[in-house]
Amino acid sequence: MDERRNQPGDEPHRDPFEALRPEDLDAAPSADERARQEAQREGLEVEADDIFAEPVVEPVAQPVAAAPVGAAAASGAKVSVLREPDPLLAQDEYAYHRGETHELDGPFAIEFQGVHKAFGSNKILRGLDLAIPEGRVSMILGPSGTGKSVCIKHMVGLLFPDKGDVLVQGQSVPNLDDDDLFEMRKRFGVLFQDGALFGSMNLYDNVAFPLRQHTDKGEKEIKDIVDRRLNEVGLIPARDKYPNELSGGMRKRAGLARALVLDPDIVLFDEPDSGLDPVRTALLCELIEEVHAENGGTYIVITHDIASARRVAEHIAVLWKGRIVESGPAKELFESPNPFVRQFLTGEADGPLGME
Repeated sequence: MDERRNQPGDEPHRDPFEALRPEDLDAAPSADERARQEAQREGLEVEADDIFAEPVVEPVAQPVAAAPVGAAAASGAKVSVLREPDPLLAQDEYAYHRGETHELDGPFAIEFQGVHKAFGSNKILRGLDLAIPEGRVSMILGPSGTGKSVCIKHMVGLLFPDKGDVLVQGQSVPNLDDDDLFEMRKRFGVLFQDGALFGSMNLYDNVAFPLRQHTDKGEKEIKDIVDRRLNEVGLIPARDKYPNELSGGMRKRAGLARALVLDPDIVLFDEPDSGLDPVRTALLCELIEEVHAENGGTYIVITHDIASARRVAEHIAVLWKGRIVESGPAKELFESPNPFVRQFLTGEADGPLGME
């Protein structure tokens, strides 16, 4: 009798030809494990992990087939709504930037000449060439985050280019000294996104502020100017109200009245339709048209709202990735064969512009 047969901790003797039990299969080393052990015995400990590592398989994008509603949720599968990037953009990110211009002979109110601007490693303007004609309502359109508001800040000298030049009515903004820059800014009126009214002043004093700050006019003359501008935007009845008593649309109109009190040569609108419902956006566009027809000057509207562009734009420049894709009369841009311009101005999903 084998004395080792039933020692404590040993299992009872089993016939070697007896069928394997599930626990035996779990305990047995796999083929990969046996190979790993053999490699370690041969002195290949370092290489063993690499040799027997699971291969890395790169996922291959497959077209998503149409499926019944709820099928994806039932199976637990994740369905992506993002399409593959345009193959042309993989070769050249500026494939659609033809830089075409139409009927731009001048004179120009604003010119960007090869302007580059970066904030740290984030490049915003990357060789921007742009000309804004005098005396028209021009719009700079483009996707969010593409550099539209940065353009405005260069026009008024709040930012200066890292490379290139910005001209306002023929004057180089980066080369102006402080006094001349201050005088140049008086040629501008600016309507900010939220109106940027002073909360501690009533509507009348908000509109009168630029006149009191930058001119020597008396209060009677200031009152005549302020009342005329408030009347243009339909806010005479609200002249004694404070900004927190005004609706969003009223604050926009008040901001426009204040932008016009110095009779500026150039009026800048930084997304004036932001936060407004479609009806009030249409009314604001109508107001811009009427005020421009009465006062003249150069109006530059920064926006990504295509409906506003159709209503008021005479000239359009499409900005993308820090450069102009195409610019020219609004009618020609809305009929452009350029795939990016056509996609952006029609709001279609198919085209070079994706979710990236």
